[in-house]
Amino acid sequence: MSIVDELLALYASYGGEMYGGEEVTQLAHGLQSAALAEADGASEALIAAALLHDVGHLVDKHAPGAARKGVDRQHEDIGSGYLSRWFKPEVTEPIRRHVAAKRCLVVTQKGYFESLSEESVISLKVQGGPMSQDEVRSFLALPGAEDALRLRKWDDLAKVRSKATPDLAYYRRHLEAGLTPSSS
Repeated sequence: MSIVDELLALYASYGGEMYGGEEVTQLAHGLQSAALAEADGASEALIAAALLHDVGHLVDKHAPGAARKGVDRQHEDIGSGYLSRWFKPEVTEPIRRHVAAKRCLVVTQKGYFESLSEESVISLKVQGGPMSQDEVRSFLALPGAEDALRLRKWDDLAKVRSKATPDLAYYRRHLEAGLTPSSS
């Protein structure tokens, strides 16, 4: 079984679990994020990242309810580390940085904090809170920071109950395009 088949099976098996305290499932959240990325003209790799950005929650069996218990399971590192065996950095780096992007946007974008869902506010606290100005400068200087910021914005918008999106199989081509040559 290819890694793309394994990921599709993972989402089919566990994607029906609710996405923290949000009103959507893990699968619906990923599909909405990917649909927003595609509508925004993102690259295939960034669309794959949008779909998979929270895969760390699915592979980390200790994650449920962690943020509400004051624990940061660092799903972004778990997910990007898991995927980096098969996927290009253009997929894994935005995933690894999407939590830092939230911390950055709280400081750099007026009204961003107020737009966050209750669950995102709770997780922000355990994820380190707003960045310092030095952290913002360092983050924005990173290669791919702009992609992480874009991903974060789609992530925040992808929490709409019963929103129609393409199905999981539709994104197979984006996932396959994001694979390293040795994984294809």
